[in-house]
Amino acid sequence: MVTPILPLKLDAVEVTRRGKRLLGPISLTLQGDGLTILMGPNGSGKTTLLRSMHGLERISAGRVTWQCDAVAARPHQSFVFQTPTMMRRSVLDSIAYPLRLIGRGKAEARKAAAGWAERVGLSAVMERPAHVLSGGEKQKLALARALIRDPQILFLDEPCANLDGHAIREIEAILHDIRAAGTRIVMSTHDIGQARRLADDVLFLYRGQKHETAPRDNFFNAPETDEVRAFLKGDLVV
Repeated sequence: MVTPILPLKLDAVEVTRRGKRLLGPISLTLQGDGLTILMGPNGSGKTTLLRSMHGLERISAGRVTWQCDAVAARPHQSFVFQTPTMMRRSVLDSIAYPLRLIGRGKAEARKAAAGWAERVGLSAVMERPAHVLSGGEKQKLALARALIRDPQILFLDEPCANLDGHAIREIEAILHDIRAAGTRIVMSTHDIGQARRLADDVLFLYRGQKHETAPRDNFFNAPETDEVRAFLKGDLVV
Protein backbone atom coordinates (compact mmCIF):
# COMPACT_ATOMS: atom_id res chain seq x y z
CA MET A 1 0.00 0.00 0.00
CA VAL A 2 1.33 3.43 -0.96
CA THR A 3 1.62 5.85 1.95
CA PRO A 4 -0.18 9.16 1.28
CA ILE A 5 2.29 12.03 1.18
CA LEU A 6 -0.30 14.83 1.39
CA PRO A 7 -1.10 17.26 2.89
CA LEU A 8 1.92 19.40 2.04
CA LYS A 9 2.55 22.20 4.52
CA LEU A 10 4.69 25.31 4.16
CA ASP A 11 5.43 27.13 7.39
CA ALA A 12 6.84 30.66 6.99
CA VAL A 13 8.95 29.63 4.00
CA GLU A 14 11.36 32.23 2.61
CA VAL A 15 13.81 32.17 -0.28
CA THR A 16 16.56 34.80 -0.28
CA ARG A 17 19.34 35.16 -2.83
CA ARG A 18 22.21 37.69 -2.63
CA GLY A 19 20.40 39.56 0.09
CA LYS A 20 17.18 39.88 -1.89
CA ARG A 21 14.04 38.12 -0.75
CA LEU A 22 12.44 36.33 -3.71
CA LEU A 23 9.69 34.59 -1.80
CA GLY A 24 7.89 34.73 1.48
CA PRO A 25 7.34 34.36 4.20
CA ILE A 26 4.60 32.04 2.94
CA SER A 27 2.50 29.59 4.94
CA LEU A 28 -0.03 27.33 3.27
CA THR A 29 -1.42 23.81 3.26
CA LEU A 30 -2.19 21.75 0.18
CA GLN A 31 -4.70 19.01 0.83
CA GLY A 32 -4.92 15.75 -1.05
CA ASP A 33 -7.06 16.57 -4.07
CA GLY A 34 -7.83 19.28 -6.59
CA LEU A 35 -6.02 21.55 -9.02
CA THR A 36 -4.49 24.73 -7.65
CA ILE A 37 -3.51 27.48 -10.07
CA LEU A 38 -0.74 29.92 -9.16
CA MET A 39 -1.13 33.36 -10.73
CA GLY A 40 0.55 36.73 -10.44
CA PRO A 41 2.66 39.20 -12.41
CA ASN A 42 6.13 38.35 -13.69
CA GLY A 43 8.61 38.11 -10.84
CA SER A 44 5.94 37.46 -8.23
CA GLY A 45 7.53 34.17 -7.14
CA LYS A 46 5.42 31.51 -8.87
CA THR A 47 8.31 29.39 -10.15
CA THR A 48 10.25 29.82 -6.91
CA LEU A 49 7.24 28.64 -4.91
CA LEU A 50 6.78 25.58 -7.12
CA ARG A 51 10.46 24.71 -6.85
CA SER A 52 10.37 25.21 -3.08
CA MET A 53 7.43 22.86 -2.67
CA HIS A 54 9.09 20.21 -4.82
CA GLY A 55 12.44 20.54 -3.07
CA LEU A 56 14.39 21.97 -6.02
CA GLU A 57 14.89 25.33 -4.32
CA ARG A 58 16.96 25.71 -1.17
CA ILE A 59 14.80 27.65 1.24
CA SER A 60 16.36 30.28 3.47
CA ALA A 61 13.89 30.06 6.35
CA GLY A 62 10.80 28.14 7.38
CA ARG A 63 9.85 24.53 6.76
CA VAL A 64 8.32 22.40 4.01
CA THR A 65 6.79 19.20 5.37
CA TRP A 66 4.84 16.28 3.98
CA GLN A 67 2.63 13.83 5.82
CA CYS A 68 5.55 11.41 5.65
CA ASP A 69 9.32 11.81 5.64
CA ALA A 70 10.60 14.05 2.83
CA VAL A 71 12.80 11.27 1.44
CA ALA A 72 9.84 8.90 1.32
CA ALA A 73 7.73 11.60 -0.38
CA ARG A 74 10.23 12.23 -3.17
CA PRO A 75 9.31 9.29 -5.47
CA HIS A 76 5.62 10.24 -5.32
CA GLN A 77 5.90 13.72 -6.85
CA SER A 78 6.83 15.02 -10.29
CA PHE A 79 7.72 18.38 -11.84
CA VAL A 80 7.28 19.54 -15.44
CA PHE A 81 9.25 22.60 -16.48
CA GLN A 82 8.08 25.32 -18.87
CA THR A 83 10.75 24.19 -21.36
CA PRO A 84 11.22 20.45 -20.83
CA THR A 85 14.56 18.81 -21.45
CA MET A 86 14.61 16.27 -24.26
CA MET A 87 16.91 13.28 -24.00
CA ARG A 88 18.90 11.72 -26.85
CA ARG A 89 16.46 8.83 -26.99
CA SER A 90 13.32 7.89 -28.83
CA VAL A 91 9.99 9.18 -27.57
CA LEU A 92 9.18 5.71 -26.20
CA ASP A 93 12.47 5.30 -24.37
CA SER A 94 12.28 8.86 -23.03
CA ILE A 95 8.91 8.14 -21.44
CA ALA A 96 10.18 4.80 -20.12
CA TYR A 97 13.34 6.30 -18.60
CA PRO A 98 11.95 7.00 -15.07
CA LEU A 99 10.97 3.33 -14.74
CA ARG A 100 14.38 2.17 -15.93
CA LEU A 101 15.95 4.41 -13.26
CA ILE A 102 14.18 2.50 -10.52
CA GLY A 103 15.18 -0.88 -11.90
CA ARG A 104 12.24 -1.92 -14.05
CA GLY A 105 13.09 -4.22 -16.95
CA LYS A 106 13.33 -2.75 -20.43
CA ALA A 107 10.34 -4.64 -21.82
CA GLU A 108 8.13 -3.75 -18.84
CA ALA A 109 9.14 -0.08 -18.95
CA ARG A 110 8.59 0.21 -22.70
CA LYS A 111 5.17 -1.43 -22.41
CA ALA A 112 4.11 1.09 -19.75
CA ALA A 113 5.59 3.91 -21.84
CA ALA A 114 3.62 2.83 -24.89
CA GLY A 115 0.43 3.02 -22.83
CA TRP A 116 1.24 6.54 -21.72
CA ALA A 117 2.24 7.57 -25.25
CA GLU A 118 -1.21 6.51 -26.40
CA ARG A 119 -2.89 8.36 -23.52
CA VAL A 120 -1.19 11.65 -24.38
CA GLY A 121 -1.54 11.31 -28.15
CA LEU A 122 2.04 10.35 -29.07
CA SER A 123 1.50 6.77 -30.24
CA ALA A 124 2.18 7.72 -33.87
CA VAL A 125 5.62 9.16 -33.07
CA MET A 126 6.92 6.71 -30.44
CA GLU A 127 10.00 5.72 -32.42
CA ARG A 128 11.03 9.25 -33.41
CA PRO A 129 13.93 10.98 -31.65
CA ALA A 130 12.47 13.10 -28.87
CA HIS A 131 14.35 16.24 -29.91
CA VAL A 132 12.58 16.50 -33.31
CA LEU A 133 9.10 16.80 -31.81
CA SER A 134 7.02 19.97 -31.99
CA GLY A 135 6.63 22.14 -28.90
CA GLY A 136 3.25 20.66 -28.05
CA GLU A 137 4.52 17.12 -28.55
CA LYS A 138 7.52 17.77 -26.31
CA GLN A 139 5.21 19.00 -23.57
CA LYS A 140 3.06 15.87 -23.94
CA LEU A 141 6.20 13.74 -23.67
CA ALA A 142 7.24 15.62 -20.53
CA LEU A 143 3.82 15.00 -19.00
CA ALA A 144 3.90 11.30 -19.85
CA ARG A 145 7.42 10.99 -18.44
CA ALA A 146 6.30 12.73 -15.24
CA LEU A 147 3.17 10.64 -14.87
CA ILE A 148 4.49 7.17 -15.67
CA ARG A 149 5.36 6.58 -11.99
CA ASP A 150 1.84 7.59 -10.86
CA PRO A 151 2.83 10.59 -8.70
CA GLN A 152 0.47 11.70 -5.98
CA ILE A 153 1.24 15.34 -6.81
CA LEU A 154 2.31 17.00 -10.05
CA PHE A 155 3.93 20.46 -10.22
CA LEU A 156 3.63 22.29 -13.54
CA ASP A 157 5.46 25.52 -14.40
CA GLU A 158 3.63 27.28 -17.27
CA PRO A 159 3.19 24.02 -19.22
CA CYS A 160 1.29 25.69 -22.09
CA ALA A 161 3.48 28.76 -22.61
CA ASN A 162 4.19 29.36 -26.30
CA LEU A 163 1.88 26.56 -27.49
CA ASP A 164 -0.86 27.01 -30.07
CA GLY A 165 -4.56 26.64 -29.25
CA HIS A 166 -4.80 23.05 -30.47
CA ALA A 167 -1.85 21.92 -28.33
CA ILE A 168 -3.21 23.80 -25.30
CA ARG A 169 -6.58 22.08 -25.67
CA GLU A 170 -4.89 18.67 -25.75
CA ILE A 171 -2.70 19.40 -22.72
CA GLU A 172 -5.72 20.64 -20.75
CA ALA A 173 -7.64 17.46 -21.60
CA ILE A 174 -4.77 15.39 -20.18
CA LEU A 175 -4.76 17.48 -17.01
CA HIS A 176 -8.53 17.08 -16.60
CA ASP A 177 -8.13 13.30 -16.89
CA ILE A 178 -5.31 12.92 -14.39
CA ARG A 179 -6.95 15.30 -11.93
CA ALA A 180 -10.14 13.22 -12.15
CA ALA A 181 -8.04 10.10 -11.55
CA GLY A 182 -6.80 11.58 -8.25
CA THR A 183 -3.47 13.24 -9.02
CA ARG A 184 -3.05 16.49 -7.09
CA ILE A 185 -1.93 19.28 -9.43
CA VAL A 186 -0.28 22.62 -8.66
CA MET A 187 0.26 24.71 -11.79
CA SER A 188 1.38 28.22 -12.65
CA THR A 189 -0.09 30.09 -15.61
CA HIS A 190 -0.48 33.62 -16.94
CA ASP A 191 -3.50 32.57 -19.00
CA ILE A 192 -6.65 33.79 -17.23
CA GLY A 193 -8.90 31.74 -19.51
CA GLN A 194 -6.91 28.61 -18.76
CA ALA A 195 -7.13 29.27 -15.03
CA ARG A 196 -10.91 29.61 -15.31
CA ARG A 197 -11.13 26.31 -17.19
CA LEU A 198 -8.87 24.26 -14.94
CA ALA A 199 -8.71 25.63 -11.41
CA ASP A 200 -10.44 24.37 -8.32
CA ASP A 201 -8.78 27.19 -6.43
CA VAL A 202 -6.38 30.04 -7.20
CA LEU A 203 -3.41 31.38 -5.25
CA PHE A 204 -2.32 34.86 -6.35
CA LEU A 205 1.26 35.85 -5.60
CA TYR A 206 2.41 39.46 -5.46
CA ARG A 207 5.94 40.59 -4.64
CA GLY A 208 6.80 37.15 -3.33
CA GLN A 209 3.83 37.03 -0.96
CA LYS A 210 0.64 35.02 -0.86
CA HIS A 211 -1.59 37.96 -1.70
CA GLU A 212 -5.01 36.37 -2.23
CA THR A 213 -6.33 32.82 -2.34
CA ALA A 214 -9.87 31.63 -3.02
CA PRO A 215 -11.99 29.01 -4.77
CA ARG A 216 -12.10 29.62 -8.52
CA ASP A 217 -15.52 31.26 -8.77
CA ASN A 218 -14.87 33.56 -5.81
CA PHE A 219 -11.46 34.54 -7.17
CA PHE A 220 -12.73 35.51 -10.61
CA ASN A 221 -16.17 36.87 -9.73
CA ALA A 222 -15.47 38.62 -6.44
CA PRO A 223 -11.74 39.40 -6.04
CA GLU A 224 -10.88 40.97 -2.71
CA THR A 225 -7.85 43.12 -3.56
CA ASP A 226 -7.09 45.94 -5.98
CA GLU A 227 -4.10 44.05 -7.36
CA VAL A 228 -6.17 41.02 -8.35
CA ARG A 229 -8.91 43.20 -9.83
CA ALA A 230 -6.31 45.02 -11.92
CA PHE A 231 -4.64 41.79 -12.99
CA LEU A 232 -7.93 40.26 -14.15
CA LYS A 233 -8.72 43.41 -16.14
CA GLY A 234 -5.40 43.11 -17.94
CA ASP A 235 -3.84 46.14 -16.28
CA LEU A 236 -0.18 46.21 -15.33
CA VAL A 237 0.47 45.12 -11.74
CA VAL A 238 3.94 46.10 -10.55
